[in-house]
Amino acid sequence: MKRLLIMICLFASVAGCASKDWRTASREPAGIAPDPTVTKEAVVQAYAAPTWGWRGWFAVHTWISVKPANDPAYTVYELIGWRQHRGLPIVRIEKDLPDRFWFGERPRLLTEIRGARAEQLIPAIDQAARSYPWPDTYKAFPGPNSNTFIAWIAKKIPELGLDLPFSAIGSGYEN
Repeated sequence: MKRLLIMICLFASVAGCASKDWRTASREPAGIAPDPTVTKEAVVQAYAAPTWGWRGWFAVHTWISVKPANDPAYTVYELIGWRQHRGLPIVRIEKDLPDRFWFGERPRLLTEIRGARAEQLIPAIDQAARSYPWPDTYKAFPGPNSNTFIAWIAKKIPELGLDLPFSAIGSGYEN
């Protein structure tokens, strides 16, 4: 009986994931980041959200969002492997919503720095992101992947104080 109950629960959870569609999953802002039109100070934030589907039980996707002082928008730094299949660069540095749901999964804030200290870190974050050593390579496991990218930035800038979670698979990748 116990085994049957476990099987039913497992089937129900897998079936629940199968009914989701990444194309219609939420990419709305989570309301975590301060409004850039109201918040004039510089902001640096790092986020993690469960990855799509069943992989989210074990792994997260991480990214960094920055907003210089008086800037009306955030710049998001992340690496997205599936962009490679579309002929796009996998390192993505673009103006975007800083705290979007990651295809239906709510992000959580890993670190936040504001004010003068954030303003000083933003150019270093940009430089570290642009000097990432694997800009054309993506492997879900063991890496390099999206978490390797953010770990690279964190390693180059220890002042971020960014400790990635254990579920940031690939964050320990070294060639």
